[in-house]
Amino acid sequence: MAGVAGGNDFQWCFSQVKGAIDEDVADADIISTVEFNYSGELLATGDKGGRVVIFQHEQESKNRPHLRGEYNVYSTFQSHEPEFDYLKSLEIEEKINKIRWLPQQNAAHFLLSTNDKTIKLWKISERDKRAEGYNLKDEDGRLRDPFRITSLRVPVLMPMDLMVEASPRRIFANAHTYHINSISVNSDHETYLSADDLRINLWHLEITDRSFNIVDIKPANMEELTEVITAAECHPHQCNVFVYSSSKGTIRLCDMRSAALCDRHSKFFEEPEDPSSRSFFSEIISSISDVKFSHSGRYMMTRDYLSVKVWDLNMENRPVETYQVHEYLRSKLCSLYENDCIFDKFECCWNGSDSAIMTGSYNNFFRMFDRNTRRDITLEASRESSKPRATLKPRKVSTGGKRKKDEISVDSLDFNKKILHTAWHPKDNVIAVAATNNLYIFQDKIN
Repeated sequence: MAGVAGGNDFQWCFSQVKGAIDEDVADADIISTVEFNYSGELLATGDKGGRVVIFQHEQESKNRPHLRGEYNVYSTFQSHEPEFDYLKSLEIEEKINKIRWLPQQNAAHFLLSTNDKTIKLWKISERDKRAEGYNLKDEDGRLRDPFRITSLRVPVLMPMDLMVEASPRRIFANAHTYHINSISVNSDHETYLSADDLRINLWHLEITDRSFNIVDIKPANMEELTEVITAAECHPHQCNVFVYSSSKGTIRLCDMRSAALCDRHSKFFEEPEDPSSRSFFSEIISSISDVKFSHSGRYMMTRDYLSVKVWDLNMENRPVETYQVHEYLRSKLCSLYENDCIFDKFECCWNGSDSAIMTGSYNNFFRMFDRNTRRDITLEASRESSKPRATLKPRKVSTGGKRKKDEISVDSLDFNKKILHTAWHPKDNVIAVAATNNLYIFQDKIN
């Protein structure tokens, strides 16, 4: 993985782009989550219209071995519909907030998808055979007169065109008063947690009518509310450990073995604020929008508005690594507050070996940081560089003074084009980047 963030020995190139090119993007088509499954063979996206689209990795062709296999549509289904809460007179959006895959146990695939209120477990299975030769009905499905049946037939399985079916196996509802922001499958593969602004619940995948409330930070008097839960995740190897982040920039690690209600954390991660850099926006930009454990389980990564931090689980007082994502926006916080961009929730992800991390920015830029070499790179998801195998050119933003030829000035950045959701293949150098209604897939350049 040396040089993943722009060394001479490593380059990213364009592979595919999914979605329409229209200037007027329908709100329902905006991608709201992206997730590879455990093998990387499937890639799921959810959108604001409540749909889930699953892409499958096609095998490389023998005639063109230099070309990696592409991701093609495998299954599309409507996961959630808009609803109305009559008690609270609230519309419940169909937007998919998160998708999480379950490890594959058999030929079928399972995933959890959630909107603001309801989590669903979906089974995605293939059918390429159908039964023929029933005794009680004709080939066209009509029932036969039982008195005319003189002999018994044994039905046979006949081949048919491949069908991919998505069916909801479980619906986990009515457990969250506030909007769900996270779901995370536990390493025991039997339970998962779901988090909203003030509570975290633990579910069993087989039981839909009850969940256990394991964190509740709701104060008795809501006027005393000072922080909310922004993200939560289970540890990748220890099924009793999970973390959750807050709008105050802190992370709490909890151990379910110590108490059934984990209101008292085991570890508390917080970086002391530098008093010299304190401003009106300090609290807003310190809010953590995403938290992710490394695959090894040794580290966790948090994303706030301007930076990504990597924490060692054994050291609570400060992060071991801090990467500036777009420090040039610090002088623009006032206008970003006025246009509400300061509240954007950027996600972050690890590569398969935990040696590099990726997160998004504005102007359809996304950032990569190599943890070994400390190199970083800014790349752009755009149709301009969407020729097959076109190498992505590094982008640079000028922060004042004289602008160089290839640089983009901060004032000309488009804040409506934002990369909030990205995913990295668990084994290969393949990344998926959601840019509004388009899904870009990039891969390392094989010479």
